[in-house]
Amino acid sequence: MKAPSSFVDKLLTWPQYVLPHHLLSRLMHYLTRWRMGAFMPKLLQRFVNLYKIDMSSAEEEDLSAYPHFNAFFTRALKPQARPLTQADVLSPVDGMISQLGKIQGNTMIQAKGHNFTLDALLGGFNPVANLFKDGHFCTIYLSPRDYHRIHIPLAGQPVDMIYVPGRLFSVNQRTACNVPGLFARNERVVTVFKTPLGPMALVLVGAIFVGSVDMAWEEDIMPNRMKKPQRWQVADNTGEYAQGAEVGRFNMGSTVIVLFGKQQMEWLSELSEGSTVQMGQALGQKVVKK
Repeated sequence: MKAPSSFVDKLLTWPQYVLPHHLLSRLMHYLTRWRMGAFMPKLLQRFVNLYKIDMSSAEEEDLSAYPHFNAFFTRALKPQARPLTQADVLSPVDGMISQLGKIQGNTMIQAKGHNFTLDALLGGFNPVANLFKDGHFCTIYLSPRDYHRIHIPLAGQPVDMIYVPGRLFSVNQRTACNVPGLFARNERVVTVFKTPLGPMALVLVGAIFVGSVDMAWEEDIMPNRMKKPQRWQVADNTGEYAQGAEVGRFNMGSTVIVLFGKQQMEWLSELSEGSTVQMGQALGQKVVKK
C-alpha cells in the first residue's frame, strides 16, 4: 500500500480526530436495524448498485427478504460461493491485504512510515502478546462491498478473549497512512485460539459506524462502555471449530488482523500488500521443521 502523504490527505483525515465516534456508531447501530418496509429493497438496491455487489452468491438473493440493512450487510453466502482450498491456513474473510509479514520482535507494520506494537494491539496483556512475538501477522481490510462474516483459518478452539476500548477511526487506506498507531487506537476484540499450529489470534478492529461485533459464542461485544481493557477465558465447553467455520461477524465493516506465533507458519509468497483475497482462499502454510 502506498502511503498518501499529501497535505490534502492529512487535511481530509484531520476531522476524524474531533468526530464523536461512539455517538455516531450508536446512531448507525440503530439506523441499520430500522425496518423501513417497502422502502428497504429500494435502499438496498441503490447500495448494491453503488458498490457493485454480486447478489448471485448470496444465500438469499431477494432484497425484499432482508428486514433491515444489518441483515443484508451480514448476509450469508451460498455454500458453494466460497469453497475451502486445501491449505494449512485460509483467509478468514473477503477483503484486501493491507499488510502482512513477520512481527519484528514486538513491532508490526501499519503502513509505510507507521508501525505499532503487539503489546499495544493486545491491550497491554503481555502474556498474550508474548505468544506472538517474532511471529507472523496479516491485516485484511473489509470494504463495504465485501462479505462480512468471519471464519476460522484453521481448526481451533477459542480459549482467551480480550476487549480493548478505544476510538473508532475509519480504517481505510488514507486513514491507515495518516493516523499513527491506528489499529492499536481503535476499539477491538481479540480471540486467541488453540490450533495444530500453536496459538493463533483473530483481532477484530472496530471502525467508524461499526455497530458491534458478534462472535459465535458471544454477541454484541462492542461498542462497550468499559473504560479499561478486559481479558476473560472462553467457557471450557466451547468446542473446537472446524477449518472454515463461521466464528464471528462485523455489524458494518472493518479490519481483521491474523496473528501466529514464531516459526509456526509462513504466508504464501504470492501474497503481498494490495492482494485481494476471499474467505477460504489459501493464505499460509505450516513451517516444516528440520
